[in-house]
Amino acid sequence: MSDPTLTPPMRYDRSFEKAEEDESQTTQELLDTLLGMAHTMADSTGHAMRSVHAKSHGLLRGEMVVLDGLPPQLAQGVFAQARRYPVVLRISTPPAEELPDNVSTPRGLAVKIIGVEGERLPGSEGHTTQDLVMVNGPVFGASTAKAFLKNLQLLAKTTDKSPSGKQFLSAIFQGVEKVVEAVGGESGTLIAMGGHPQTHLLGESFFTQAPLLYGAYMAKISVVPVSPSLTALTHAPLAMKGKPDAMREAVIDFFAQPGANAVWEVRVQLCTNLETMPIEDATVAWPEDQSPYVTVARITASTQSGWSDARAAAVDDGMAFSPWHGVAAHRPLGSIMRVRKVVYEGSAKFRSERNGCPIHEPRDMEGFPQA
Repeated sequence: MSDPTLTPPMRYDRSFEKAEEDESQTTQELLDTLLGMAHTMADSTGHAMRSVHAKSHGLLRGEMVVLDGLPPQLAQGVFAQARRYPVVLRISTPPAEELPDNVSTPRGLAVKIIGVEGERLPGSEGHTTQDLVMVNGPVFGASTAKAFLKNLQLLAKTTDKSPSGKQFLSAIFQGVEKVVEAVGGESGTLIAMGGHPQTHLLGESFFTQAPLLYGAYMAKISVVPVSPSLTALTHAPLAMKGKPDAMREAVIDFFAQPGANAVWEVRVQLCTNLETMPIEDATVAWPEDQSPYVTVARITASTQSGWSDARAAAVDDGMAFSPWHGVAAHRPLGSIMRVRKVVYEGSAKFRSERNGCPIHEPRDMEGFPQA
């Protein structure tokens, strides 16, 4: 295997993390805002859903294989040795409502790796899972927890308000985004507001956006489609007019094919320079010419039910995904990640209590619905 970085990765030191002013207050306000969104939707629909990424489009079972012979700086944490892990994949979109798919917002991928050993993060003691929570863009939409709060408060004001109006605005934003892309750019703001191109979500690449520990080092992680069946779908248009669940139907159709075989690579970008690769500002893309993403594992999923009511009950209602579900070797870093701990825990607790459905962490794939 070739040298994965141009310069050696930096070892983590606690002095690298700087708490924001009033970070605890910001965390509480974030929790209050998210719970307010969840309450609004639960009161409206009679069922508690996630405060963000409420709508799932794909609920899959798969396997992650860690590559053999990784160099020491990459053989860390979950990826310390070659082995196989069962995984659950949840592909989703925000916001707190299950909107028609032509309100085209960013896409998310949550991966739950099962059977992971090692010292646990606070709040996940006794579990054997490691979650990766990702979005289809390399950077987060807010540089600080306070900026994240402001964005979320704006989103909260639109929760359960005029879905038809959101469809109209989404169409406008998509048109503007096409103009931006035509001149070589991309607007994260437009995409977040409903301007994401109407493309097949199985061709997307996903990123943790914010960093996490990678054993002794610091890293960002991505999951990238590599099998021809998936790469053929990258940027492929998907007709959504008159089809409120077009993306879900596309996932179901893909995995219903006999011999369906989806392969993604799990790639790691190690931090080599804090000046150009900050851990307290998740809006900064780490330069790949200084530290490229390097493959450490592969995820595969084959023919199966891509989504079903039974799987929705098991995953959407019965599971929670959080970057704080995992081992200490992959502790989340930076203010965006720190505030997520309390917020994600509070959101999962509300869903569990409101729906009367305990949230659990699986220890194996026994009982995972086949259809």
